[in-house]
Amino acid sequence: MLPFSQYDAAGRLRHLITLDGMSRDQILELLERSRHYLAPNGAMPIRTRALEGITIGNIFNEPSTRTRSSFELAGRRLGADVLNLEIQLSSRVKGETVIDTIQTLESMAVDVFVIRDAEPGVTQFVAENVYDHVSVLSAGEAHLSHPTQGLLDALTILQYKGGFRDLVVAVVGDVKHSRVARSAYQVFSALGVGELRIVAPDALMPNAGEMPQAARFSSIEEGIAHCDVVMMLRVQKERMTQASIPDSAEYHARWGLTKIRLGLARPDAIVMHPGPINREVEIASEVADGPRSVIREQVTNGVAVRMAILETVIGNRRLRGDHR
Repeated sequence: MLPFSQYDAAGRLRHLITLDGMSRDQILELLERSRHYLAPNGAMPIRTRALEGITIGNIFNEPSTRTRSSFELAGRRLGADVLNLEIQLSSRVKGETVIDTIQTLESMAVDVFVIRDAEPGVTQFVAENVYDHVSVLSAGEAHLSHPTQGLLDALTILQYKGGFRDLVVAVVGDVKHSRVARSAYQVFSALGVGELRIVAPDALMPNAGEMPQAARFSSIEEGIAHCDVVMMLRVQKERMTQASIPDSAEYHARWGLTKIRLGLARPDAIVMHPGPINREVEIASEVADGPRSVIREQVTNGVAVRMAILETVIGNRRLRGDHR
């Protein structure tokens, strides 16, 4: 059996499960396509009929606001039919297997599955078992991967910094449990940032050997000093035992991004956060809402990136001549 690949026989993207192994040119091509779906502030969102006749199934087995909503809007703005399936309301709670659920929806002519699942490997397993014309996109896999988040983060930095080569980027907080941090590491490594830092308390630092190209800091003050980009992470309480969850006030005192701490970064540094934000825990409100925050722009860019991914995989399917 051939090893799993996200790409078709011609090297075109069919699925998006991870950014690991994706080349700089492939990433930049997706970012450039994403830019076509960004409207000026205050303008009507860009809409096309590029996916007319296509059906997208959003299957979320974990809570989501930004990712799910933006995938839904992305599909609708491209003219697709969009089906949102709540796992809690589906037959999986009655014991139906993942593949039975997928095959049921394939029988209803779903062309693209967007999947978020708490179990590692589910998204790839589905991708290995769908029809040849069907694509599978990860909307977040356990603690391992969140590829569209990595792409929208890269697009945001590109907008504000114009490139990556000379940048110092700090990813701060609960890195150990964060799929966002892992996809950020993959995309920023591929794009060749000047220096990538992971900044976390010892208990929230990833295992030795993970993220080998990143410099490690166990002090937020040292970790964000002279940075161009400060990306804060939420404490992933849902992936911890109750005894491991840090006290919120103490965490903010030692690890929260305050206005004073942000002053250690470069004067034009931008502040990012994938959301949802825990205010006065990992980030102070005056920073989250301040002039250097680009958090809302990240959300805007998420719709554009997901439109670009959907258009890409369906466009590649049409080039292959795959039909139902």
